Amino acid sequence: MLPKGSPVPVFSSSALRSSVVTRLRAAGCVFAEDEARILLASAATPADLAAMVRARAEGRPLEHVVGWAEFAGLRIAVDPGVFVPRRRSEFLAATAAGLTAPGAVVLDLCCGSGALGAAVAAGAGHPVELYAADLDPAAVRCARRNLAPAGARVFAGDLFAALPAAELRGRVDVLIANVPYVPTGDVALLPPEARLYEALPALDGGSDGLDVLRRVAAEAPGWLAPGGSLLFETSERQLATALAVVRAAGLVAEAHEDEELDATVVTARLTTAG
Repeated sequence: MLPKGSPVPVFSSSALRSSVVTRLRAAGCVFAEDEARILLASAATPADLAAMVRARAEGRPLEHVVGWAEFAGLRIAVDPGVFVPRRRSEFLAATAAGLTAPGAVVLDLCCGSGALGAAVAAGAGHPVELYAADLDPAAVRCARRNLAPAGARVFAGDLFAALPAAELRGRVDVLIANVPYVPTGDVALLPPEARLYEALPALDGGSDGLDVLRRVAAEAPGWLAPGGSLLFETSERQLATALAVVRAAGLVAEAHEDEELDATVVTARLTTAG
């Protein structure tokens, strides 16, 4: 806490930093020192800092408190209630970027804040034609801000129904679908930061966690260009079923893993014109 009646502190002072770290540790923040650094850098005034530290100590996600998340070297705007991009999803973004040729049509479905689309556009190293869509209006507002530099068009609606079919059907080269994959029965086991402060539809994937994936896989072949790929993240325990889902839709699928990020990504490719 900031001492009452003191002059405006220098935010780089070790005493202030120590005070913030102590408060965060007492609240159970595992990475208190890193979070203190971010809070101190984000606050404009002592009052801002006090409010931010209080909100974080109460359990709000750090990214919602400061209004942004670091993802794949980018600063992504994240408003309250919007799904916070996970570091493990950087593997999904990197895998997708590696498949993205110059001028490729890229679709970020279930885009949330647009973090994946932004990372793919930046990681590709060349211009792409980028589209994104999400059901959550708050997420769409974030995505429009985050994806504006890439010239993306962002749509609000339920999966493919949100998209301009005449423009996109059969043209998508890289389809990123970071669908929710937490089984309904496991949502209550999530950390409070996610369970209490992120939109439930961004987390709950149905009885086995794969309901939304099934919907995406069923329609993806009609939207992909010949040779185009659908990429998504899943868990190790769901992998066999997830592979079966996309293969049943006529896609050729393979899994990729990153042990450091504890991430599993599936690439499912359309080998014919569908």
